[in-house]
Amino acid sequence: MRTSLSELLATGRVLLADGATGTNYMMNGLGPGEPPEFWVTDRPDDVMSLHQQFVDAGADIILTDTFGCNPHRLMLHNAQARTYELAKGAAELARRVADAAPRPVVVAGSVGPTGALFEPMGVLNHADAVASFADEIRGLRDGGADVAWIETMSSPEEVHAAVTAAIEGGMPYVVTCSYDTAGRTMMGLMPGAMADVFADEPVAPLAMGANCGVGASDILVTLLEMEGSPYPLVSKGNCGVPHFVGTEIVYTGTPDLMAKYAALAIDAGVRIVGGCCGTSPEHLASMRAAIDAYAPGDRPTRETIVEQVGPLTNTAPAETTSRSTRRSRG
Repeated sequence: MRTSLSELLATGRVLLADGATGTNYMMNGLGPGEPPEFWVTDRPDDVMSLHQQFVDAGADIILTDTFGCNPHRLMLHNAQARTYELAKGAAELARRVADAAPRPVVVAGSVGPTGALFEPMGVLNHADAVASFADEIRGLRDGGADVAWIETMSSPEEVHAAVTAAIEGGMPYVVTCSYDTAGRTMMGLMPGAMADVFADEPVAPLAMGANCGVGASDILVTLLEMEGSPYPLVSKGNCGVPHFVGTEIVYTGTPDLMAKYAALAIDAGVRIVGGCCGTSPEHLASMRAAIDAYAPGDRPTRETIVEQVGPLTNTAPAETTSRSTRRSRG
């Protein structure tokens, strides 16, 4: 039965978003530098298989294989003309899995950053960025995505461009940023200032929060700094911290660690919990069990997070992430 993210949020329960795309594809043969988006046409059965594994693990929300499906990113592979085709195809594959599920599952159209810097630091301007995102979001909408899931953002200007494209395309939207630079995004946005980015948008986000970045401990501290957000919070954290074992990148997070992360995220006020890089269907199943067995606890502190999930990777002192240092979109 098809549903919307608004309807699922209205139930009041904590929702489980899916895990990683790229790192799971790598385990299944994705080569270095190969765009995951090409699997939409080259290996559609594998794309649907991962969606199905996440649904079987208990996901309420599955993200399309379109993180880099904008002209700026696809241009690196001479495939910018395929933006709409790949986005639409990815949404159609996810839609088939969601529609066959025994419970309502939302298809979220993943919209990642362009990889370009805005003027004056770079050459990207608002109009060009909106047009780039619009091609992708139109494909996601036409393929059956329920919501535009704008993720791993670092610049308020780029968030605004993606949001503009979603609104103009008639899509509800969610935004998550990556707080991977001493407790802030690469472009300096602080967690406590994120809600201010949407102050002038004609349509509000369905939810906002953080994804990717560094480890699970750090993203939980980031979410604490978003206390008081007028929008439901999302936490889609990496499965521990990556390190090399020989020539392979391995994430330190175990299913047990991700279960603890999920419970602490709920204690921190998160409404949508998921995993990012390194999060497998096995990890997600453990998170599902933790959500289903959740008993309310105290709001976590940094000390609690470090004790239960592990040390922080970012070393910014608490005062650098205080709400007094907010920056809004200018």
